[in-house]
Amino acid sequence: MELLPPILMVLAGLIAAAAVASFVLALIELYLHFSRRYLATLGVDEGAAVAIDPALAGGAGSMLAVRKTAIAFLAALNERFVPPQYLETLRRKLIKAGHPGEFTPGEIVALMEIGALSCLVIAILLSIRFGLSLWWWPFFVSVGLAYPLIWLRDRITQRHHAITRALPYNLDLLTLSVEAGLDFAAAIGKVVEKGRKGPMADEFSLTLRELKLGKTREEALRNLSTRVDLQTLSSFVNALIQADKMGTPLGKILRILSTQMRVERTQRAEKLANEAPVKMLLPLIGFIFPTIFIMLFGPIAFSVFFGGQ
Repeated sequence: MELLPPILMVLAGLIAAAAVASFVLALIELYLHFSRRYLATLGVDEGAAVAIDPALAGGAGSMLAVRKTAIAFLAALNERFVPPQYLETLRRKLIKAGHPGEFTPGEIVALMEIGALSCLVIAILLSIRFGLSLWWWPFFVSVGLAYPLIWLRDRITQRHHAITRALPYNLDLLTLSVEAGLDFAAAIGKVVEKGRKGPMADEFSLTLRELKLGKTREEALRNLSTRVDLQTLSSFVNALIQADKMGTPLGKILRILSTQMRVERTQRAEKLANEAPVKMLLPLIGFIFPTIFIMLFGPIAFSVFFGGQ
């Protein structure tokens, strides 16, 4: 334990130096950006096109500069040294999440490293202030490492939930468009134009773009299923591909799928309603019933044990 204070001082010094270096790099990047923007307004050509990023307006520039320096530096190192299989796994998760924040797999790993370092600092401060055991340090580091992955998983879950809710309505609109005489690409365009805005409309927009670029209907639909990776949407895509191969009229199969999804939505709502009493059981036993017992039997117990004193 005699070596603990020097180790803490060295770690604190390294962390402080890294924080100062990141802040200085962010300021330099911010200065360079605004200098290029000012020169662009004067018509001065620096030999490359200057793109003015609207995200830098209104105080967001410092955060973007930090991302372009500290996180970008760590991301470049991660893309070189982190196993490609893990980066590919993160890339697929980012695609399923809809590319939140336009993060790259290397940047997600960088956020994991920064989170682990931040939680390690917290653990060091708690050890100094409250005498926290060193065995808690790995726990804090694990929390910092896992938080970006938990955030990414939650974004995937939220996006899948939004797609599941929007799919029956968009499928009804797609069915009406096909039955009105439009081909599949035009019907998808009508869904994108008139349907509810959200992840499902964004995915249909990408599918429409692929169809316009010359991909077949099967390739565009399979790419849609791969991007989203949702069982309900995959079943819908497989049914369309199978109907296309067998020559079944598209309007007929869409009408069947629309009815089936509407029934599945009703069954899912009934399932959630039936699960509600079971989910309420733990709060009832742990919080509501003890309060009621205290209110009912508390005065009686008090009078029994202390009434005669």
